[in-house]
Amino acid sequence: MRALVVDHGEAGPVRFADVDEPVPSSDEALVEIRHIGLNFGELNYVHQWPAGAVHGHDAAGVVVRAASDGSGPPEGTRVALGMSPHAWAERVAVSPASLGTVPEGVDLADGAALGIAGVTALRVLRKRSLLARHVLVTGASGGVGHFAVQLASLAGAWVTALVGSPARAAGLRDLGADKVLTDLAQTDDRFDLVLDTVGGPLVAQAWSFLAEGGTIHLVGYSSGQDTTFPSGSLFGFGEPRTIATYGDMTPTSGELTDLLGLMATERLSAPVGLRGNWQDVDDAVRALFARKIHGKIVLDVV
Repeated sequence: MRALVVDHGEAGPVRFADVDEPVPSSDEALVEIRHIGLNFGELNYVHQWPAGAVHGHDAAGVVVRAASDGSGPPEGTRVALGMSPHAWAERVAVSPASLGTVPEGVDLADGAALGIAGVTALRVLRKRSLLARHVLVTGASGGVGHFAVQLASLAGAWVTALVGSPARAAGLRDLGADKVLTDLAQTDDRFDLVLDTVGGPLVAQAWSFLAEGGTIHLVGYSSGQDTTFPSGSLFGFGEPRTIATYGDMTPTSGELTDLLGLMATERLSAPVGLRGNWQDVDDAVRALFARKIHGKIVLDVV
């Protein structure tokens, strides 16, 4: 069968290859993949995975063989895969713990857009009550950012979306952002929670806008820059402020089910900025690295 595998050469980060058919264990379902969802992190930091390995974590498809131990969805079920290794192939053996059932009325391709981005946003925003809280989402035009803006708004927060340029602000107010900024100097607000996908100097800047008792959750570092805090800026009186890392790789089935349920009731939309054929993956990767895509990239497996 065909798959996208890790390529450490100049032509990378992925290439097509013929690979062996997956052999599911008793507690795994065999899923025929119809769509794959690309993420910046897994492609930009491809050196963290072995060359030749089937790559990717997010996808959607149909169960063609249920797990033989009776666990998980039955044959014919439409499913979304989230944080599931080796997902970018024509067929994948998957634990039910990484599957969410796609409800009727939800486009299967939209299910492929959830995965890492949707689950990350949901898990971070569930860390505290958001009702009437001030939430800042940095890198808000990206995959995680689009979901975070919507979910924070649904939870009753006042949402500020921070983007790198005016061109990247399109559509964020429609998703629930109360303010859309290109520079934190444009606001006097203090934030109870910051979901940061950018890293670098922006983290230190966001720290100066953090309310007492507030938290910055670091979920990405797309800037690739170091963070330096001015002398004395980490000292303060009042309720402690915190910086929290993120690396939750626990099973995603529960969160995927919740997110897909919100999609089914039209309270959450998938941030698909580019839809195409997986044969054109090289063009899609270039567009992703060039920051030309607002939201997620979903490619059809054909």
